[in-house]
This record gives sequence, structure tokens and C-alpha cells, in this order.
Amino acid sequence: MVQLIRSGLEGLRERCAGRVVSPKDDGYESMRKIWNGAVDRRPGVIVRCGGPDDAEAAVAYARQEDLEISVRGGGHGFGGLAVTDGGVMLDLSALRQIEVDAASRWASCGGGATWADLDAATHVYGLATPGGTISHTGVGGLTLGGGFGWLSHDHGLTVDNLESADVVLADGRQVHASAREHPDLFWALRGGGGNFGVVTSFAFRLHPVGPEVQVGILFWEAERGPEAIETIDQAVRSLPEHVGVLIAFGMSAPPAPFVPEEHRLRQGHALIVAGFGSPRHHASVLEPITRALPPLFSFAAPMSYPQLQSLLDDTVPWGTPAYEKALDLPSLGTDAIATLCEQAALKRSPMSFIPAFRLDGAFSAIPDDATAFGGSREPHYTLSVMALTPTADALEQERTWARDAWSALLPYSRGTGAYVNFLTDQDEDRVRASYGEEKYARLAAIKAEYDPDNVFRLNQNIRPATG
Repeated sequence: MVQLIRSGLEGLRERCAGRVVSPKDDGYESMRKIWNGAVDRRPGVIVRCGGPDDAEAAVAYARQEDLEISVRGGGHGFGGLAVTDGGVMLDLSALRQIEVDAASRWASCGGGATWADLDAATHVYGLATPGGTISHTGVGGLTLGGGFGWLSHDHGLTVDNLESADVVLADGRQVHASAREHPDLFWALRGGGGNFGVVTSFAFRLHPVGPEVQVGILFWEAERGPEAIETIDQAVRSLPEHVGVLIAFGMSAPPAPFVPEEHRLRQGHALIVAGFGSPRHHASVLEPITRALPPLFSFAAPMSYPQLQSLLDDTVPWGTPAYEKALDLPSLGTDAIATLCEQAALKRSPMSFIPAFRLDGAFSAIPDDATAFGGSREPHYTLSVMALTPTADALEQERTWARDAWSALLPYSRGTGAYVNFLTDQDEDRVRASYGEEKYARLAAIKAEYDPDNVFRLNQNIRPATG
């Protein structure tokens, strides 16, 4: 058997234009590492794909040898599902080619591109598509789970702007999925995660952005937590067009130049407001918020869209030991606010916090069944309780905090379902709850057509329908 595997591996090396790396090869240790420093898995083989043909060859090899497959795009997922233990890791990080058609407001990118790559390329033309809030996040993983960011209030989810995808299927076929070709697969890819194949290329619709974005950061100390969260809630539920927000509950004020020295690392709640209109329009959004409850400190400045996209990168640096629990809240009532304040105060690491996004506007204008995105299109908050620590030893205690905080907030939620990109633990019941029975059944039927053997199962897995 050992000889057969060695022979198969040599055959794989001959077929691939990219690198095929075993644990004995140079570069293996660095190539197996991903963003979450708490993940320490060792693939049996890493295939750094040079193109779709390499992905096809790697899938065929894994199936021949009955090895688990993982797919690494940006390698940013909390759950570490980009890395298999002992199986075949398809590393798409070399597939970062980008093409922009400014006249048609269209861009394509390889399956290993990060949002920093795509935003830099489209910013040259004053264009962008909704995509995350951390620039070293991979385009692929974020997109396949739905994707949202600063532009979602105006332009919806990342998948609402996806035009097509090139996919390597479990049986080795390479197909182009769009509204006209393999429309069922295209529907499933827009929110169904990595269940249906290896996406080697994406094409997106773009929107005018910039050249400058107006950014305001407002911070209130924990002692005024309930009043601060009520103020934030009132503001973000009535946002005008051309504004996007991110809320950071329980964050520790960073040691940044714009933070007064006496307030650095002080715990509180922050509202970050990005304005895509004029400076006057942005000022008109911030003024009533600061008048209603003056912040402890604030900061406002224009910046480029790529700078906005990387604004929070230092809060989650590469190699951070991390864990998260997520849930959706239909509203922020008095009891939910009190619980948020209580739980945020119990964190131990200054890196940990509870980011929240308000999903409404253009997001809610899309019919719920238009894509496979899990969860309701009704306006709501989606939260992630993020346990982030400077060392791996400190993570266990912080993980307990995240789980306890999630349990305390659960009574105010829509149930155990959540945004699938925020699901760290592999939990079939929570995946079902996130999609709902009708949507899950449709996804399972499509899974049975394109991956009946559940080859692509190292993800928030949707089992193929039977019968």
C-alpha cells in the first residue's frame, strides 16, 4: 500500500504545474499554517495549485487514495477547515490573478485572491464590490458563505453581486456556473459554502466607490454601556443611503494615535461609520449621534476604500489564536442590551470583542429564495462573539467566555442558526437551523447531484439528499 501511495504521489507531481508538497519537503511547515494560530493540523499532501487542472488532479488523487480534501483560499476561517489532518490540502493561494473591465463594471479574480488583492485592483478605477472588513480575508471563503461588508447597506451581499464562478467538481469536471449555465449550482454557490466543488475563479459586478471614503469612529466607555448601545441601535436602524457601519461591543480601545493615552485599552463600545457620499452628508449622519450621547472620544478622517478595508486588520493579526460563536438578533431590546453589557465585561483578553453588523437596506430588498444565503432577509443584527488571545495558552479560558456569552444571548436570538461563515464548530443541527428546512432540502438535493459522495465535506457540511 505504501508503494501505491508513493507511486500515486509521483504521478500527481507529474500532472501538476504547481507545487506538490509532502511533510518532508521544504516549505511544508509554512504552507500548512493558516490565520488562526490555534489550528495545528498536518496534511498528508499539499497541492499549491497552478490552475484548475491542478485542482482536478488533486481531487482525483484524493479520491483514488480515499483521502479527505480541504480547500484553502485565504486561510482565514476561524474553524480552520482550510486544513485537513492527514488528507489532501488544495492550496489556491497562488491563484490570485485579477482582471477588471471598468467600462462594464465587472471584475474576475482567482480563488486564492484576498480582498486586499481585489480591492487594490478595482480601486484604480473607482470601483468595488461588497466584501468583508478585514483585507487579508480570502475572497473565496467569504463569498461562498454569503459575504457582507461596508457596502452591503447600499449593494447587498457579496453573493448578490456574483456573476459567475468556475468550479472543479467532485467527478473532475470543470464547469462554468452562472444564471444561464448550471443555474442550480450557481444558486447553491451563493451562500452554500464550499460544499459543491473547488471554485477556482469568481466574477463580480462592481459599483462606483470613492476615490475617498469618509470614516468616523465613536467610542463610549463601558460605564455608559446601556445608553451607548441604545444610541447606536437608534442610529443604525435609520441609516440613509451611502453609509455602512460596524459595531464593536466590548472592545478595548486600541493603543492608536487617535486614542487619548489615558483611554487606551479601556473597555467600551464602538461604532464605526463609513460614508460613501460627500463629507457634508457624512457629517450629517454623525452629528445627531454625538449630540444624543457624546462619545468618550472620536475620530474622523477621509481615506481610500482599500485603507478602510484594512482599518481593522491589526485587531486580528495573522497567527492569532481564535474562536468564535455567532447568532442573529432580530432587535436589541432592553434585556438583550443588558446581557451584552454583562457578558462583554467578563472577557479576559483585551483582543476579544463582539462585532455586530446590521443587515438591512439593499440586503433586505433581495428575495430570500434568490440565493442560498442562510438566514432571513428581514432586517436584523448578526453577531460574532470573538475570543482572541495573544497566546494559545490563554485561548481555553477565552473560549469558555465566548460560549457562555453566546448561551446568555441565545434567548434573544432567532434560534441556534447564524451566518454560516461565523460557525466555527462543525454542527449539523446548527447548519440546518441556519438555512431553514426548505432551503437546506434544496441544497441537499443539489449536493446529491454534484457531490453525491460528499467528497467536499470539510466545511459547514450539507449532506447529499438520499432516495
